[in-house]
Amino acid sequence: MFPRRPPASLAAWLAGARGGGLLGLLANQCRFVTGLRVRRAQQIAQLYGRLYSDSSRCVLLGRLWRRLRGRPGHASALMAALAGVFVWDEERIQEEELQRSINEMKRLEEMSNVFQSSAVERHPPESKSQTSGNEDSKDKEEQPWEMVMDKKHFKLWRRPIAGTHLYQYRVFGTYTDVTPRQFFNVQLDTEYRKKWDALVIKLEVIERDVVSGSEVLHWVTHFPYPMYSRDYVYVRRYSVDEENNVMVLVSRAVEHPSVPESPEFVRVRSYESQMVIRPHKSFDENGFDYMLTYSDNPQTVFPRYCVSWMVSSGMPDFLEKLHMATLKAKNMEIKVKDYISAKPLEMSSEAKATAQSAERKNEGSCGPARIEYA
Repeated sequence: MFPRRPPASLAAWLAGARGGGLLGLLANQCRFVTGLRVRRAQQIAQLYGRLYSDSSRCVLLGRLWRRLRGRPGHASALMAALAGVFVWDEERIQEEELQRSINEMKRLEEMSNVFQSSAVERHPPESKSQTSGNEDSKDKEEQPWEMVMDKKHFKLWRRPIAGTHLYQYRVFGTYTDVTPRQFFNVQLDTEYRKKWDALVIKLEVIERDVVSGSEVLHWVTHFPYPMYSRDYVYVRRYSVDEENNVMVLVSRAVEHPSVPESPEFVRVRSYESQMVIRPHKSFDENGFDYMLTYSDNPQTVFPRYCVSWMVSSGMPDFLEKLHMATLKAKNMEIKVKDYISAKPLEMSSEAKATAQSAERKNEGSCGPARIEYA
């Protein structure tokens, strides 16, 4: 026999359902199931953490990255972000990138007579196209350089970047009162830069690659009023070739799972910089030439000519501040880390073989998509 009326608890449940309690119970059930799955994922992650070392997890993640890369939704990027691991196989600065910058410097040196007279050609030697094998890539051809500033020891060019409203900039300059070692070290020392560059809000190394010596940095900097401050996440790698008497530093923007975007800053996703230094004599004697090639997308709504003016005026100002900081460190004997002595690229033969293998696998691969903001 069924009771003539439902139990008090059932009656209360039915009463709650009439007032929206049924939806609340359904939401609680969904939260419960989601919580179970999150805890299960954490347990699996802990298990793999005990079974595999950091390097093994990176290798496994790298294989999954290459397998999923290019699929809709960029599942590989999501996977890496969820795993909290930066995939160095895809993002490290490769040897070819360093050598390409050195070759550009050599072309400028071969045309050194251009810089010894003000009544000559108004553009530096053109780069060899990186897409020479593609006959149907006319839109990717490099544009000619245009002279922006011409001084005795400082020359600045720019050229349009195909398919964008942006410019690429190139500086060729000379300093005679500081040594290449001092200038190079001051440029690399993140702690010292926080002291001499008043625009820096934050600058720190996030992660280092033991194979190539590359390192990921997070840089937050003030922009001219009324613009918001910008932040950059980029990978950099430097090389010091004592035999050929040249130093090179290459940087470019990347994504790193430990540095998500902040609503306080505008993330700059397109950024490249190459600095090559050629000593007049040696690394420890005053005098050197340098070449800086630079481009970024500050993601502003200002017209093209405004952005060009800011960069064209800001670049000489930054280089002069860098020069003065080097002089200050030299004259006041401020302690600056000696990156040349550190020689991060002196690796074991096994590590070099690993790096070369990774670079061969990565040839022709495309970087992750970059999102533009207004």
